Amino acid sequence: MAGQADNRAPYARIAAHYIELISSGQLQPGTLLPSIKNLAAEWKVSTATAEKALRKLRNEGLVRGIHGIGTEVLDRPASMSSGSQRQDRGRVTGSSWGAGERSDSHQAAVVPAPDDVAQALDIQPGSDVVRRSRVYRDRHGIVAHSTSWIPARYGQMIPQLAASERLTGGTSLQLIAQATGHPISHRIDTASAHLLTPEYAQLLELDPDAPSTDPVVVMTAKFVDSEGNIVEYGVDLGGPGRTWRTESEVTA
Repeated sequence: MAGQADNRAPYARIAAHYIELISSGQLQPGTLLPSIKNLAAEWKVSTATAEKALRKLRNEGLVRGIHGIGTEVLDRPASMSSGSQRQDRGRVTGSSWGAGERSDSHQAAVVPAPDDVAQALDIQPGSDVVRRSRVYRDRHGIVAHSTSWIPARYGQMIPQLAASERLTGGTSLQLIAQATGHPISHRIDTASAHLLTPEYAQLLELDPDAPSTDPVVVMTAKFVDSEGNIVEYGVDLGGPGRTWRTESEVTA
């Protein structure tokens, strides 16, 4: 915990610890976090640092302050991750999962490229591509349904890309970079809201007899290697009630 080696600022380290506990369900909704004074003593930091950590949790929408009582854990679904965020997470941690997440329903096959996928990958429509799909879940349900479209030549180089099971040895992008010797150099992201279609409802395991009127968050990510080759096109459908959230440092 507090004694672990970590290059992050103390407040960020404390916040990350509680984000993991909350996201994994180890801290249930309604649980009160330690007071600022107790948090400071436990982590051997100043009360200002402890308060900053709690403020970050409030800004994340994970907790709320109740006057005269303390800081209470809220019950809210985590936001969905984009393909790019999962790439960053995989590079740092070796796993694309967020805190408290798991993935299942891993499916893979070599299929003809639909027109929109062919355009994204800059190949001819109908060309062979590897389609990999999986469902990310947490304790609230589906976080996102994720599909990766990969040119078939990479499937020939890395046979496990076309196998219906969780990848071993790294993410698809990491495996491709290792096989080709060309690292991913840049990516192109999009985010948009779409009306719920029957196809989306099926992928998100929604009741077809009670369709939702809420829009679906659809995110795409196109990954390009250092030689200018498009190696993967990812499409993520946000689960019911999921939003997309990103955070970055702002300097004066």
